[in-house]
Amino acid sequence: MSDIEERCMKIRRSLTSLLLISALFANGVCANAFIFKKPDIQKEVHGIKKDKTLELENITEDELKALFEEYKKVTSEVRILLALNAMKESVGNFSRLAILGNNLSEYPIKIEFKRLADMGAQYADFDALGTKKKEKLYIYVNEKHKDAPPIALAALLAHEALHQDEFNSINEETYAWTMEAAVWTQLSEDYPKQAQINHPLVIREDMLKKLFIKGNYTDKYIRKTVSSNPGYGSLPSRSPGFEDNL
Repeated sequence: MSDIEERCMKIRRSLTSLLLISALFANGVCANAFIFKKPDIQKEVHGIKKDKTLELENITEDELKALFEEYKKVTSEVRILLALNAMKESVGNFSRLAILGNNLSEYPIKIEFKRLADMGAQYADFDALGTKKKEKLYIYVNEKHKDAPPIALAALLAHEALHQDEFNSINEETYAWTMEAAVWTQLSEDYPKQAQINHPLVIREDMLKKLFIKGNYTDKYIRKTVSSNPGYGSLPSRSPGFEDNL
């Protein structure tokens, strides 16, 4: 067995509990749709051909059109489309399905880039923010990440899609951060050019990857980091929406 095969086996083994947990969330994709302004396909494809950070197997115009169709209920942002596409190849596929509607709300999650300071000064430096309006879920990614590598966005979204109600907890955050680390660990090996881009979101993901690997591909050190984070100081250890549905 090669080193790469052994590494992949270790990741898959350590993520078995994640997959078992995630399988219990599914409810079926809902038909309700969000309506977006139709994107300029030719313009977007032209941008992709010039931007190597979007180079996921040299995506073609037809493939991009298919992505717009597949995720039209979720987003019209090209980099997010590519991030969702990349998530299929990792443990983050569960989060991708949650984004499509397999979540507690039973609606697709709308995703867009946004100036988070507009939602409150306290959110200005957040990488992303998940909210719920009535019955629908939204993920707003900080606009400073508009140029982030798609695989870094994939890892971030894999985390955010796990927050599906108004409640949060140390256990939920630990699980979400571990999922993010696992997705980045996998995709950064698959797409090394993107993983080597100097970007704030890549720096964040590399930090999580180090904690994940240091803990022998478990949440050991990620849990310690979450528990010691001042922003999570008031969180309970568990939350009903996350754990009562397991």
